[in-house]
Amino acid sequence: MAAGGNAADRENARRFAAQNRRARHDYQIDSTLEAGIMLLGTEVKSLRAGKASLGESWAGEKDGDLYLLNANIPEYAAANQFNHEPKRPRKLLVHKRERAKLMAAIKREGMTLVPLSLYFNPRGIAKVELGLAKGKKKGDKRESSKQRDWQRDKARLLRAKG
Repeated sequence: MAAGGNAADRENARRFAAQNRRARHDYQIDSTLEAGIMLLGTEVKSLRAGKASLGESWAGEKDGDLYLLNANIPEYAAANQFNHEPKRPRKLLVHKRERAKLMAAIKREGMTLVPLSLYFNPRGIAKVELGLAKGKKKGDKRESSKQRDWQRDKARLLRAKG
């Protein structure tokens, strides 16, 4: 077998443009969903170069639609005067029922829609993985850190023993 795996595995793999690693630390993710995103050509070029940042972004309602807000996709250097605005709101593409369910959860339960990753699917279409999340308090973050450390130590002990 080749080092990169077979052709089917490479074809089905996601090509990540940006990931929000901090989101799983700051939020308790209840559920995730995949959404399409409307981008300009220069934004796609910049994403393919891997220069996007989702660190401070969130998704929310604007004019009755779902938008990705405050996501930073820097300008594409070769685009000259036809560039895009780096932090403009970008429309997310979800079904009406999904959007209604998400908006109800945000308003009623105090949840937040957090982008977890921005990637290209096997067909080359940009997608956003959104997480329906609730913010963690300082104690919750410490508790999850302790759990992670214990799991790591437990695996080490079992590996050494057996």
